[in-house]
Amino acid sequence: MNAAPNYDQKKPGIQKMTQLETVKSGFLVCIVGSVFIFAFIYVWNTIPKEDNEHKAVPELAECGFYPDELCSALFEGKEAAPRIGHLCQQALGGQEISACIRTPCNCSMVQKRLHFITSPLSEEEGNFSLAYIITIHKELDMFIKLLRAIYAPQNVYCIHIDNKSSKDYKAAVKTLVNCFENIFIASKRENVIYAGFSRLQADINCMKDLIHSKNQWNYVINLCGQDYPIKTNKEIIQYIKSKWNGKNMTPGIVQPPHIKHRTHVSYKEYIHSGKAYVYPTKNVKSQPPHNLTIYFGGAYYILTRKFVEFTLTDKRAKDLLEWSRDTYSPDEHFWITLNRLPDAPGATPDAKWEGGIRAIKWRDQEGKSHNGCRGHYIRDICVYGLGDLKWIIESPNLFANKFEPTTYPLVMECLERRHRLKLLQQAEVPLEEHWYLQEHVHFNMKLNI
Repeated sequence: MNAAPNYDQKKPGIQKMTQLETVKSGFLVCIVGSVFIFAFIYVWNTIPKEDNEHKAVPELAECGFYPDELCSALFEGKEAAPRIGHLCQQALGGQEISACIRTPCNCSMVQKRLHFITSPLSEEEGNFSLAYIITIHKELDMFIKLLRAIYAPQNVYCIHIDNKSSKDYKAAVKTLVNCFENIFIASKRENVIYAGFSRLQADINCMKDLIHSKNQWNYVINLCGQDYPIKTNKEIIQYIKSKWNGKNMTPGIVQPPHIKHRTHVSYKEYIHSGKAYVYPTKNVKSQPPHNLTIYFGGAYYILTRKFVEFTLTDKRAKDLLEWSRDTYSPDEHFWITLNRLPDAPGATPDAKWEGGIRAIKWRDQEGKSHNGCRGHYIRDICVYGLGDLKWIIESPNLFANKFEPTTYPLVMECLERRHRLKLLQQAEVPLEEHWYLQEHVHFNMKLNI
């Protein structure tokens, strides 16, 4: 008689399948556990720790509301601040301040919404007028940030808009400019090409307009759309009066050998399919007019009114301008060459690189004048990142270059807040509520002055 089957014993195939399923389950548990552990480690390393260093840095949740402490940490060069700052970039940046001038709005509202200073902040400033030449072609928000930082009702501003700029951009700038009696657009505009004569001509166009303006300004300063002031209007005036009273500031030296190619052969400007550049020809240039010694320096200056009149009327200046039409980057030799003439108004014949107009991190100066760029380089010039803020505010220069608020919004956010706070602290008149950039006037930002 056959024995009854034992259903408690599993068949060999079934037993193997069960063992396989057990292994698979264990493997899945292992994977899930590993993912959990790695996720925990990542979050732990990302969240700021509660040590003494991070107590000076706000929590991430507060980035969009109280960024002054974060900015202070960046200005102090605290090690963790740039990392936390990058996490806060999107919370603090990205707000288009230009939206105010793209919608119907009366000029009084535009001035208030954009926080323009509407009265001289001291008697000293009210009695010393500065003229500004600003060449722009893009990034409307950056232009507004620059303009409201340097704006004062006793000053005068000539805005040169590149002819290649879009119609919408030109219209927006015009809308803003029309709200101020002391700001105007250059009467003649150029298709500006980097390193071309058109860049120099743009400044001269503005100078002609400024000379005929009703404002009796003392000095003229030229800027581009990616500049921003480190010093306040009062500090700029005091620096000029104490160090350069009646003198022009054109940092530079006699043209060095490796630069002479710029004026040795003719160059031509070329625009095609939206691309513009300057290229050399094989034509050798004549010697400079009037046996002038050609100097080399920065394209940015601070000039007296009398010197500007001289450059527009003197025979040597006119001939040098004409000779410079086919040179490379003539704005880097024109102003300084004329300012080294002993009989030019406010001339500084023996000056070299003195002046301290602009703070720039050049790539070839790493390890010499700076410790590297914390943003990125464009044409060997640093576009400032968060780690550059301490270096910027410690610079003795009046302005800094170069900024890209769309790339590093928190850099501009911090500099704007610091600059406006310092400006208002120096004021000697009652303050208007709309002059504050901060929503909370009980802010506490360390200026490190």
